Amino acid sequence: MLVEKEFRWCGSPFTLHNKQLIQMASPSLEILVRQPDQCSLWTGPPFTNGQPAVKLENVTCVNAKFSDDGSKLMLIKSNSVISVYQCDTAKEIRSFDVPNLVAATLSPSATFLQTFQKPSSPQEKNVTLWKIETGDPVYQHSQKNMTKNNWPAIQFSSDEATACRLATNEVQFFDATNFSKGVVYRLKVPGVAAAELSSTPGSHVAAFVPESKGVPASVQIYACGNASQSQPVARRSFFRCSTTQLKWNHGSTGLLVVVQSDVDKTNQSYYGESKLCYLTTDGAHEGLVSLRKEGPIHDAQWSYSGLEFAVVYGFMPAKATLFDKKCNPLLELGTGPYNTIRWNPKGKFLCLAGFGNLPGDMVFWDYADKKQLGSTKAEWSVTSEWSPDGCYFMTATTAPRLQVDNGIKIFHYNGLLYFKKMFDKLYQADWKPESPTKFGDISELIGSLNLVQLEDKKPSGQGPKSSQASVKPFSASANPPTQKPDAYRPPHAKNAAAVQAELLGGSPAESMSKNALRNKKKREKQKEKRAASDASAS
Repeated sequence: MLVEKEFRWCGSPFTLHNKQLIQMASPSLEILVRQPDQCSLWTGPPFTNGQPAVKLENVTCVNAKFSDDGSKLMLIKSNSVISVYQCDTAKEIRSFDVPNLVAATLSPSATFLQTFQKPSSPQEKNVTLWKIETGDPVYQHSQKNMTKNNWPAIQFSSDEATACRLATNEVQFFDATNFSKGVVYRLKVPGVAAAELSSTPGSHVAAFVPESKGVPASVQIYACGNASQSQPVARRSFFRCSTTQLKWNHGSTGLLVVVQSDVDKTNQSYYGESKLCYLTTDGAHEGLVSLRKEGPIHDAQWSYSGLEFAVVYGFMPAKATLFDKKCNPLLELGTGPYNTIRWNPKGKFLCLAGFGNLPGDMVFWDYADKKQLGSTKAEWSVTSEWSPDGCYFMTATTAPRLQVDNGIKIFHYNGLLYFKKMFDKLYQADWKPESPTKFGDISELIGSLNLVQLEDKKPSGQGPKSSQASVKPFSASANPPTQKPDAYRPPHAKNAAAVQAELLGGSPAESMSKNALRNKKKREKQKEKRAASDASAS
């Protein structure tokens, strides 16, 4: 529908159409692009003249990361210097000198910077929490090593109202407004190996306790607060568990647990065994998700609403299913070479893809209307994500995972290729985070797009053989009748008899082995006997 609105400028009226109104009301999209030793910040899409504008160009850095709200950008410029930039102005606002730096990250709202330094002594407090506004450290503690389970060392909820860290046999909680108080209360969980704080809101924490001395592994959910921490509000135990992935939904009412064991006792998979559990904070569901195909769990992701989740599972070709928050199947997305799910942040579309060691097939669905929008391919993709406004889908082939064919592809919501750029070496390509609520309705946003298919040109000689070969008209007389294929012979034995005869003289038959000659004579005698018996019978 065409919408017009009249404005006045210096007394003169002018009219804007709906496409212009939507672009004015929505914040601009931005993309972080990191190449060797430098990074840039692009604006768009949509791009003017098909090329992005550069907001921040060729800044020296070895690593980069946005805060979850997109307000700040952290650049690690060396092994000791960290710079923090304000994203709306692209200006540096604070610099930190941290010797022997190993890792750094921003809190969700960019209030704090968290750093991990290589310790020089066991007692050194090598994890530091800095307040970005003042540049002062507000909390420190010592940590021997850094793993996936204990970094970031201090976890925050999305509004930074709750903060906690994993310690030995306990989860420690802080007053996020005043870290000088230290640990304000402790949640005792004997043997805890991993903990995940719910983010929106930070009302619960999930703790994983691995198997020990015949006691099964377990995942337990606790409420964050002094009064109700003695007993878990939900719990699930399971044997044959090596690691887990804990995935909270938006709203902090449900938890998906991907349970992985290193060994599959049924010997069906070299990569071990996996299963999917679902727990709710009200205790209504504590069990396995019923899946309709045997095999591993490739991916399980919550939608942005937190009301449904999608799972890709089973031996290839994998199966994909949507479930509601009561574990009832809503929609079957079919089977294919898939291992990745990406939900659209505006809550209407999703992308089902097969990356990694799969050929890169992508299928785009409108799951609200239960229909497929389109399909395409993005070979060798390492990362993939929807834009914050839900209109574009970006894939990137990056180093060090792949050292060749590095580049960025941006697709429309229905799979049409919009933009492509190749790099000699690309290390990172990320959308700047923005709240989906800052953008208009998804139907209006996609209606304002100019859907033009960009031709995905491949370098000469790299296309499929079928496209390079000339096509000949079909002719029945030109095709000889099919013959039974000959028995396989190794390449070195195909012409051995003829070559030997040519070198040593004689015919190939003369060079037959003694056993072959003996068998040949037997066959000839059997033929003679058969012919004689047939003659006597007649």
